[in-house]
Amino acid sequence: MQQLQRTRRLAFTLIELLVVLAIIGILTALLTAAVQRARAAAARLECANHLKQLGVALHHYHDAHRTLPVGMSYQGGADPYLYMGWHTRLLPFIEQKALWDQAQKAYAQTSEPFFHNPPHPLDAVIPLYTCPADGRSFVSAKARIGLTSYLGVQGTNQKFKDGVLFVDSHIRFADVTDGLSNTLFVGERPHSGDEGFGFWYAGWGDAKDGTADMVLGVRSFNLGAIQPACPFGPYQFGPGRTQNNCDVYHFWSLHTGNGAHFLFGDGSVHFLSYASAPLLPALASRAGGEAVGGWQ
Repeated sequence: MQQLQRTRRLAFTLIELLVVLAIIGILTALLTAAVQRARAAAARLECANHLKQLGVALHHYHDAHRTLPVGMSYQGGADPYLYMGWHTRLLPFIEQKALWDQAQKAYAQTSEPFFHNPPHPLDAVIPLYTCPADGRSFVSAKARIGLTSYLGVQGTNQKFKDGVLFVDSHIRFADVTDGLSNTLFVGERPHSGDEGFGFWYAGWGDAKDGTADMVLGVRSFNLGAIQPACPFGPYQFGPGRTQNNCDVYHFWSLHTGNGAHFLFGDGSVHFLSYASAPLLPALASRAGGEAVGGWQ
């Protein structure tokens, strides 16, 4: 009898079991949230590091060529590297010389722009050109072209071309009279949900000028070539959604913290909040002479 009473006292009651399960559930939720925050922080740090490496590559390119790479090559349709983006020209400076050689041979072999693979290495994935915060595929399943999370800054928009990376640009550091530390070079923007924008190797962009593919302005317009259903604009720096194809016309990111990373001309990387959107036109121009403060 005493043994039976002792056994009963050692057992859990239903209420005790429910309390234990509730505690385990709370701890699991807290642990999951902490792991997610840690992963998001790591992705944000790695994303910023990718931009820093792009800054180093851009400086090395400038040292070698005395100019920044062309944002997108066109020359009225006559450029030998038609529709090639600035990312491709950086390949020798990010330890991808073999891929650059392949691109050169591809352009020499065919008069077609870049639509054929082979010979063009369209589906090559360059981890440095992608942000780990975006867990989607880094190759377009629709077009089979490698995607990028980082776009060169055209300036205010595709018409003004007052930035550093735009169609047929050949900008030198000496041309950036606003100062390298006050001028945006590259910013974050996830590729479109329909995978129609965000190609690093080459691309028409919105109007055969690379807009929204590999370069973008901070007050860009939708000229209607690819996304006719989207408003004309101008679009400005602010939150976006991967399902909204209209968000390809402005810089934004998938990071927590209401903002995105930008690479400045001096090689520094800063996370700018969406609240700084009114200041971006001044930061995006290379020689506007604006006094810009309070963006950090």
